[in-house]
Order: sequence, then C-alpha cells, then structure tokens
Amino acid sequence: MNQAEVTKLMSQLKIAIKPRHRNLKTPLGPEGRIDKLRQTVTALIKYERIELFYNRADEARGYTERLISDALRYGDSHKPMMEMADYWLLEKQLVHKLFKVLVPRFESTNGAVTKMFNAPRVYPADPKRAYFKRVVLELKGNPYPTISPDSSYRNKNLIHNVLLDAAMKDYYAEKERQQQLLEKDPTVNSVEESKQ
Repeated sequence: MNQAEVTKLMSQLKIAIKPRHRNLKTPLGPEGRIDKLRQTVTALIKYERIELFYNRADEARGYTERLISDALRYGDSHKPMMEMADYWLLEKQLVHKLFKVLVPRFESTNGAVTKMFNAPRVYPADPKRAYFKRVVLELKGNPYPTISPDSSYRNKNLIHNVLLDAAMKDYYAEKERQQQLLEKDPTVNSVEESKQ
C-alpha cells in the first residue's frame, strides 16, 4: 500500500516547538491569547526586530516560522496560504511585504528565519515584572546592526588581550630565532637538546 510521507504533506519547521502552547494570561481568555500572538507576528513582520517577554516571543516565533515557511512553499497563488497570511497579519499591506520582500530573502535559507537573543534586564525594574525574562526576536537579514557579538573581533585594549598578544609575539620571535640558529649550524639543535 502506498502511503504518503508525512514530511511532504506539511512544511517542516527549523526550530523546536513545545508540545503544548504557552499559557499567555489575558483577561479575554483564548481569544485574547490569539489576538496577542497575531499582534506579535504582525509587529515582527513589520519591524523585523522586536523586544518582548520570552514566553510571548517563543510562542510567536513558531507561528512566524510557520507563516514564512508556508509562504516559501506555496507562494501567493495558493488560496489557503493567502487566507492564513490574511489572518495572521493584521495590517494588510504586510501581506505584500511577506511575498515580495521576505520570501525572496529566505528562498535559499535552509535553517530558521528568526533569531532570538536575551535582552538586558532593566534596573531598577518594575517589581511585578522583574522576574520575567526579556528577549529580542528578529528576522534574519534585517537592515539593523547585528546584536550578536562578532567573535572574530577582539578588544585589544583589555589587559588580558594585551598580555596574550605580547606573549604570542615573544613565543614566535623565540621560535624564529631558533629556526635561524638551526639553519646556520645544525649541531646547535643537538647541543640544546642535550642540555635539556
């Protein structure tokens, strides 16, 4: 019996999704929860970088990933996809941004299209919200400066980097001096080894 592969029936997300939805408290109940998520997804598509609390960001990230992955898969001529984009994006001009700007940007992307970074805590914080973790949720390739520190850059003014640079220069200078001595007289190396 021929059975379809499940992975071909639905687009696969590149981020881990919890089996149960998060409890986003709102006085309006489940409808209020969905409204919050719709507002968050709309803001993320509109601004491409937003700062908010972790629970709401993590939940909205999954819906945004699904929206963009389905837009990549089906395009703007697929009626259910257009209905989904119309539902999740409260500002209707963002539907055009989704298909004309974001889909071409992420066509060659294999991984997730969103990134989430921890945001610094505000001090002194509101006592009611001090224990909530804040994050920055962004779309990859946005026009803003990068948040993640560049690992290739080292701050040369920090004392430990100055000391490490000096030690590295001394090490390579000594290594080069020994190499020059070895080229001049090959017996020097055997004499130095016998001393050790």
